[in-house]
Amino acid sequence: MMRQNPPAPMPPNQTLYINNLNEKVKLEELKKSLYAIFSQFGEVLEIVAAKNLKARGQAFVVFKDINSATNALRSMQGFPFYEKPMRINYAKKKSDAVAKLDGSYVAKERKPKEKRKATEQGGEAKRHMMPPMMNMMAGMQPPGNIPMPPVPQVGNGGSEIPHKILFLTNLPQETTEMMLTMLFEQFPGFKETRLVPGRHDISFIEFENDQQASQAKHALQNFKITPSNAMRISFANK
Repeated sequence: MMRQNPPAPMPPNQTLYINNLNEKVKLEELKKSLYAIFSQFGEVLEIVAAKNLKARGQAFVVFKDINSATNALRSMQGFPFYEKPMRINYAKKKSDAVAKLDGSYVAKERKPKEKRKATEQGGEAKRHMMPPMMNMMAGMQPPGNIPMPPVPQVGNGGSEIPHKILFLTNLPQETTEMMLTMLFEQFPGFKETRLVPGRHDISFIEFENDQQASQAKHALQNFKITPSNAMRISFANK
């Protein structure tokens, strides 16, 4: 009996296909977390994921250039993402976002039935459209007078004297402990992430020693968790 050869890998392109993702993670959180960890390799044009049964556990990450996609594939292959190792390959087809960028995009012709449905739903959809962040945060402002846990003291925006604990500022509202942990646990010596109740914009990251904390600080300084928020990193005051 002849043994079949494994399928040939896809040729390099700007779009990565990712599977073996944790299906229990909510779609919006999944897309934000994917953006947070993959945008460190280059400009991400879009994250494509769907919640229907056929598309569960899968996503596409579209980069602006091939080098960024290649670096991300090599670095993140097998990375434990929500407790499951990611399987990453280049996508089979060029994404619409890339096609629009290089001028090769051709709009797909909708079937007559789809056109009617889109027209009927268009006005209703526009009335209900809100930025994902607003939907997520509406009515969720933390109450005042929340007792603060013991955290390192921070003066005027932190310190530049090396310390094993990093102080993060300018974080977006949708930042979660999982997002920050996935970013910083790639560096040696990572110990824990500490959020501050009542403050979405700051956090503390602890490493085993000053040198390991310095390495992570240098690598992720001004990293954008979202397109509009560049993370500021300093050392916590001793």
